[in-house]
Amino acid sequence: MIRPAVRFGMALFVVGFLWSSTRAAPPLSERIDALVMAKANGRAASPLADDAEFLRRAYLDLAGVIPSVQEARAFLDDTDPGKRAKMIDKLLSGPDYPRRMAEFFHVMLMERRGDHAQWQEYLHSSFAQNKPWDQMAREILCGFSDSKETRGAPFFYSKRLERYGQNPADYPGLTRDVGRMFLGIDLQCAQCHNHVHIKDYKQADYQGLFAFFTNVYLNDPKMPSIGERPFTKKVEFVSVFGFTKKQTGPRVPGMKEIEVPNYKQGEEYARKPDNKKKDPGRLKFSPLSKLAEQVPQSDAFARNAVNRLWFLMMGRGIVHPLDLHHSKNPPSHPELLDLLAKEFVAHKYDIKWLLGEIARSQTYQRSSMLPENQKVFQPESFLTAHEKLIGAEQLMWSVLQATGELERTRQFAAGIDSLRSLFVKAFANPPKEPEIEFNPSLKGALFILNNNAVQQLLVPRPGNLVDRLSKLPDDKVAEELYLSVLTRLPTADEKSEVEDYLAQKTDRVKALQQLAWALLASTEFCVNH
Repeated sequence: MIRPAVRFGMALFVVGFLWSSTRAAPPLSERIDALVMAKANGRAASPLADDAEFLRRAYLDLAGVIPSVQEARAFLDDTDPGKRAKMIDKLLSGPDYPRRMAEFFHVMLMERRGDHAQWQEYLHSSFAQNKPWDQMAREILCGFSDSKETRGAPFFYSKRLERYGQNPADYPGLTRDVGRMFLGIDLQCAQCHNHVHIKDYKQADYQGLFAFFTNVYLNDPKMPSIGERPFTKKVEFVSVFGFTKKQTGPRVPGMKEIEVPNYKQGEEYARKPDNKKKDPGRLKFSPLSKLAEQVPQSDAFARNAVNRLWFLMMGRGIVHPLDLHHSKNPPSHPELLDLLAKEFVAHKYDIKWLLGEIARSQTYQRSSMLPENQKVFQPESFLTAHEKLIGAEQLMWSVLQATGELERTRQFAAGIDSLRSLFVKAFANPPKEPEIEFNPSLKGALFILNNNAVQQLLVPRPGNLVDRLSKLPDDKVAEELYLSVLTRLPTADEKSEVEDYLAQKTDRVKALQQLAWALLASTEFCVNH
């Protein structure tokens, strides 16, 4: 009899042989699983999630909304062994995918600083086209747009350059955010000296990145639009722990300093500014254009991108926290991070392809229940599914779906916008705070239970949840209710509890509304597990 450890070692040998042979490598999803299990150190992995758990998870991650009750029934009744792969393909090619990605990237890049219609259109159209991430990064970091397609991209800069009261524009914050969002490094504590605790983060790294933004200004927040003044001198800096004066031109951390051409005064512009037309002009040498050109060439760029996409799907980064890539915070699975970055670049920064490969892996599809005889959850192992934050937008769409009010509400854009603002106020983090962990709050629970807009979704209307439930006998209510709200069938005890509750109530419609409220306010509904 071959012991399990020996069998696993043999499996890894076969996988390694396939990689090194002239034959095509296995799908990335299989290589993900092999590398995760190679780091398990004998620990058991959770079994695969059942169909209901997988379906809800995939919908929330790739469409940003739970499935409808009809979609849930169809999937659970389907006996095709390949139905999970087909569902992943359907979600990635569906109309909700670009909206979901636009919402996720908006929250990630802007951290609730505000919104702009042109920025939303830019994100949505980019993901609808499956635009490569390196191209999107160049368009955002360039800061300028002469086309309708990219007109909203400068919002990333313009919102951060706004002045609040007498406060100056936050250039240090902008520097920090570009490093965090696009390179996975938080240089905030290296502004005045080398980082005290992280030897990899140098003051010269911060100042070199800061140099790209020294002459950037907000041109027109309504567009949005920014401008650049000519770069005439390097940034001078000195450590608070020393006396040696240093200087640097624009430099992406880990790359060479950019040489700045010396133009005569008056010859710096390829197109001079026109204040009447609110045209900031174009410089012959643009630091932002150089930044946009060089950042995607950095090794850190691809590694940061795949780490954040892994977080989107898995609820935790291979490097965690997401913006602290450094030698004292190594990746939990370094070979996996290297593989994902390499394949992402090889597939031309195709976000949709990478998400699909992660979704097809057993690692993604594992249950959120710990294996038998294991009591401690180790999120960095990725052997058990991580309970993930459901963002305010995901929660809004899912409440509408669960209550059967999605299509009706979608017909009124103003209604969606108004409801979204209520959910963001109740569930989102304050501005400038990353939304990384699930933090249930009393405010959110009270919102679901008491807010008038949510209560109106439970008023019986033709075809909505409460209307459908009211037409069913008591012994059929639980199945329709649980499938609609939690995307699963009720247990025998839950079914009995629903029947007993209804038997005790004289106002049946109100009782059905209260049952729906209870499930909508439950932790199970508010967590992607």
